Amino acid sequence: MNFKSKLPNVGTTIFSVMSALATKHNAINLSQGFPDFDSDQKLIDLVNRAMNSGYNHYAPMSGNLELREAISKKIDSLYGTTYHPENEITVTAGATQAIFTIISTYIKPGDEVIIFKPAYDSYQPNVELNGGVVVPIQLQASNDFKVDWHEVKEKINNQTKMIIINTPHNPTGTVFSKDDMLQLENLTKNTNIMVLSDEVYEHMIYDHESHQSACLFPGLKARSFVVASFCKTFHNTGWRIGYCCAPKELMQEFVKVHQFNVFCIHHPTQKGIADYMQEPKYYLELSGFYQKKRNLFLNLIKDSKFKFTASKGTYFQVLDYSGITQEYDVDFAKRLTMESGIASIPLSVFNSNNLDNKVLRFCFAKKDDTLKRAADVLNSI
Repeated sequence: MNFKSKLPNVGTTIFSVMSALATKHNAINLSQGFPDFDSDQKLIDLVNRAMNSGYNHYAPMSGNLELREAISKKIDSLYGTTYHPENEITVTAGATQAIFTIISTYIKPGDEVIIFKPAYDSYQPNVELNGGVVVPIQLQASNDFKVDWHEVKEKINNQTKMIIINTPHNPTGTVFSKDDMLQLENLTKNTNIMVLSDEVYEHMIYDHESHQSACLFPGLKARSFVVASFCKTFHNTGWRIGYCCAPKELMQEFVKVHQFNVFCIHHPTQKGIADYMQEPKYYLELSGFYQKKRNLFLNLIKDSKFKFTASKGTYFQVLDYSGITQEYDVDFAKRLTMESGIASIPLSVFNSNNLDNKVLRFCFAKKDDTLKRAADVLNSI
């Protein structure tokens, strides 16, 4: 059968490759971003209660209203701004589906989309599937992966339709500052450029930093989709549930595509999360929880040959191995998995032209014992 691939350069994701390699070699898996501890039993019980209470049929297309109200209340309390639960919030099958649907709704052939590399690997193929043109801006490890806004200004033109940002940033663990957001707001002022703000790690931010959501800045909020994830926040990545927020006129176009994609999301899970969110501590305490794990991990490897700058957000830590070997990062990551028994993610796969900065990403969303065992391995290298 003859056909032409719409994604001819896309193969199996590095996450699948490294996790499979970790399983094959019985390695400690700090590659793929998921916890090795359980979600809160209370949340599981609330979802079960929802099932037993009859929440087993279609939810409203935009999501369970109680959940949308809980999201709206959370955003108001954290950021002092509002999204109307009836027409400015949509519950999605994870953040990845929200991102795909946003891009599919608005990007047409020839539209340019600015993406900061290293970038989460779904952004570029989503743009290309819709005929868009990715305009990459490479963040540099030597500059702590900070954005050069002068370069962004130079890349903006009449074909620029969207800018995708991610803060806290996966895979580097950096966060956008207030000045970053103000510069983005200024650059997009008086344009038709949309902003897709991937904020799935909003509750994992450290060292007294503040999450600078796009919704905090009126000029950005008016042109932005803010994307978030319950999967990341509540330690249940397999549940695939997230949400996005945007002004009414943007969201009404989003739901036209959403309804023919997934239509609605698992209803009892939505009801369970809505009930769980009545106690804000479950997301407010998350930064402290993960900062302790980050600190433990970094303290354990402080005398290793790896170099690092402490992650400011997410549950990922980037380690520089240039003092150990000059191997290509993909080769070194695979060798560490097969020979040393620890799996990580090489950053070059997220970069323009597979730029290799000799850094690997490790996930510290693990039990303390797992982190101690991992540190023993890293200290021996």
